Amino acid sequence: MTVLEQHGPTDRSVLRRRRSSGEDGRDGRGRVPSALPILHYGFRPFFLLAALHAGLAIPAWLWMFRTGWSPAGPFAALDWHVHEMLFGYLGAVIAGFVLTAVPNWTGRLPLSGGPLAGLVGLWFLGRAANLTVGDPLLAMAADLAFPAVLAAAVWREVTAGRNWRNAPVAVMLTLFALANGLHHTGNFELSAAAPGLRLALGVATVLIALIGGRIVPSFTRNWLARNGDGRLPASFGIVDKTALVATVTAVAAWVALPDLQATGGLLVLAGTLLAVRLARWRGDLAAREPIVLVLHLGYGWLAAAVLLLGAAILAPGLPPSAAIHALTAGAVGTMTLAVMTRASLGHTGRAIEADGWTLAIYAAVSAGALLRVAAPFADTHYLALLTAGGTLWSLAFLLFALRYGPILSKPRKS
Repeated sequence: MTVLEQHGPTDRSVLRRRRSSGEDGRDGRGRVPSALPILHYGFRPFFLLAALHAGLAIPAWLWMFRTGWSPAGPFAALDWHVHEMLFGYLGAVIAGFVLTAVPNWTGRLPLSGGPLAGLVGLWFLGRAANLTVGDPLLAMAADLAFPAVLAAAVWREVTAGRNWRNAPVAVMLTLFALANGLHHTGNFELSAAAPGLRLALGVATVLIALIGGRIVPSFTRNWLARNGDGRLPASFGIVDKTALVATVTAVAAWVALPDLQATGGLLVLAGTLLAVRLARWRGDLAAREPIVLVLHLGYGWLAAAVLLLGAAILAPGLPPSAAIHALTAGAVGTMTLAVMTRASLGHTGRAIEADGWTLAIYAAVSAGALLRVAAPFADTHYLALLTAGGTLWSLAFLLFALRYGPILSKPRKS
């Protein structure tokens, strides 16, 4: 069972019945056999697109930063960089994840073939509009089509499958689409762009806390059990519930009231509880298996980022960009690559093992994130660390595209 198959109860009998019926010309796995392999499941095109976008957009931003050039679209260079990393790269990862996970949660058929290609086209439309369309209203309409359709599709599946346990994921997707729109409204001078960005980062934080909190102990437990180690991660309990409630509360306060000292205190408390939660999952034992260890590293980045966000409010002398990049380059970057590598192997019938390429991917994203977080503290060396961190971080995603692109583009191994 792979990372996308362990997030909630599945009515397996319904799933088998629908897939075996040949509905819509599907095969036994719910795929459209006549489609290209890359369009068989949502993770295939969107994980590859996310990697390519992250790998190319960061060097483009570094070039813009050095030259002062801005794209012809509605955003200035810095706003384009922020928007594309959140709603382009992260949006593609989220799409690949939920489009593959939701059928396993609900027992319904996956989005495959032509409809999946159409959603990919909407993602491309948004990227092109933000780069080239100067009319802010037209650019916003084009860019919002993708997250709006994705959220609507997930709501439809959750509702039709009566899978209310995973309705919070559909809520998060809706908020993510709203955050995209809020960021665009800054181009109309209708509102500040910052609330939209905080909302998007808040959604990312909650998703990692929630879904990461399922998969990290689950896969650690499975790996330890297979290797005969009885020292298993702690079961879900009061510590986990308290950490999640504290995280949601702190994130909501940060989105709405980011400058209050009380918000800073809530964030520090939430980060501490996330770290305590992680410590109960036997990451010390997982160090022997990189493809499990990287999940712990990603969750560790989340705890550190939430702590830093709170510290930056309580101690205004601390650079807030360090906390933001601990969340984005650290937690989001590491956790998404952890999920993308594992799911790409497992869902294509390959052994879930980290080869040399995958180890290089993990090392590059970790080193890149560390350098990017350290850059604001480096004074005269800021630009050097910024460039080195961005280069290593983007290299991790380009390596993913090189190593996993052929896997995602080929039929599943039987």
